[in-house]
Amino acid sequence: MRSPKGLHPAPHWSHRYVRLGAPFVTPWQPTPLPAPHWVARSDALARDLGWPDDWAEDSGLLDVLAGNQPWPGSEPCASVYSGHQFGVWAGQLGDGRALGLGEMETPMGPQEFQLKGAGPTPFSRRGDGRAVLRSSIREFLCSEAMHALGIPTTRALAVVGSPAKVLRESIETAAVVTRVAPSFIRFGHFEHFAANDQPEAVAKLVEFGRTQLGLGLHATGPAALALLQDVVDRTALMLAHWQAVGFCHGVMNTDNMSILGLTLDYGPFQFMDAYDSGHICNHTDTQGRYAFARQPRIGHWNLHALGQALMAVVDDADAILALLDPYPTLFQQHWLGQMRAKLGCVQTHAGDSDLIHALLEWMQSDRVDHTIFWRRLSHAVLRWQSGAPVESAFEPVTDLALQRPPLDAWLQRLRQRLIDEPDAGTRMMRHNPKFVLRNHLAELAIRSAQSGDFAMVRDLLEVLQSPYDEHPTHEAWADFPPEWASH
Repeated sequence: MRSPKGLHPAPHWSHRYVRLGAPFVTPWQPTPLPAPHWVARSDALARDLGWPDDWAEDSGLLDVLAGNQPWPGSEPCASVYSGHQFGVWAGQLGDGRALGLGEMETPMGPQEFQLKGAGPTPFSRRGDGRAVLRSSIREFLCSEAMHALGIPTTRALAVVGSPAKVLRESIETAAVVTRVAPSFIRFGHFEHFAANDQPEAVAKLVEFGRTQLGLGLHATGPAALALLQDVVDRTALMLAHWQAVGFCHGVMNTDNMSILGLTLDYGPFQFMDAYDSGHICNHTDTQGRYAFARQPRIGHWNLHALGQALMAVVDDADAILALLDPYPTLFQQHWLGQMRAKLGCVQTHAGDSDLIHALLEWMQSDRVDHTIFWRRLSHAVLRWQSGAPVESAFEPVTDLALQRPPLDAWLQRLRQRLIDEPDAGTRMMRHNPKFVLRNHLAELAIRSAQSGDFAMVRDLLEVLQSPYDEHPTHEAWADFPPEWASH
């Protein structure tokens, strides 16, 4: 097959991880997808990759991203890893639905491409290796939405659909989502080789992380400890982003944790509607292990699992624990930084933590809508700092309250805090999005797509890629969720 017209000259592949060879990867070919068609594409990601505007016009690329034709220069393979799932050792896992094509050199640096849903691999564990249209659209939209929010994440280039039938809880149609990231290495890669008594493989992963991904380059000491120190901080920062925006991951297993601190594997996820610290977005999480408020602690637990795996090459448990112990403090620092930004604050005050926790307690008691509250508060502060009377400026915020006295008291504290932050309102508008991928919006887009209409998927993508803009023609997408959304 000739190189896709839009990508001429042909891309340069580096294949850094593939070059590690066995036992890290197994060469494999995708299973063709009948009658593929475009569902949605991220032109924003294509531009970041340095591709021309007409990158998708050549039908050859459609076949490539459907897994029907080889991409010249790519080397498809599946990687092996293991992991803890819901806190229990699950043993060998691996790329059961994803197939790596290799790393491509881009203006962002080397980026690995994966086809998710391209058929069975040696690690599919008797599964069909397919993804369905529903989950593919959700991952595609959320990946790009998270990136636009400034949250570290893998990206999604496109969704390719097909009339091919896939059996899940019901009959659905198949799809392939193209995922892009500097690397898809997970905590579970290290766990796999440590559990199988292959310290030399763990050492190779550490070396790859240091030399190819730049992990721990500024730290001193043994390479594995330097890498761990970097991963701890990246993980704390990622979790701080999640908590600030109200994002629930749902499946924080160690095989879903990126060593680069990227949000990885969008399964049962949710941006909270009504604020609830105990919210569980995964119906299979019967014990609430991954409830919203528990996510930061689970991040710490998962880092301990990674530290345990690194014991294969570092015979010093105290040194590893010394790097893991600062995680709660690091998370708190990152989280306070994120929350100060949501309040428009540049300066650091001693009472900031108390101020923020008092707000969250009220939000919890009144079950106020998370995204709408923060956006209305941003507008209110902007109006107040522009000279509007306090009562009229904050009326849209106080209208959200079931209990006015605690909110009024908190708003008085906020205004006092912002006296020496004259541009707080302007900054808040850049840190509190008007639009997030609410579950009911994704559901409506999916229903339209399942009937063959992809317009809402594409329109929703456009809005989510600029979530701080007003988008007046899509005002309804920033409104309260309908009653059926809670079910």
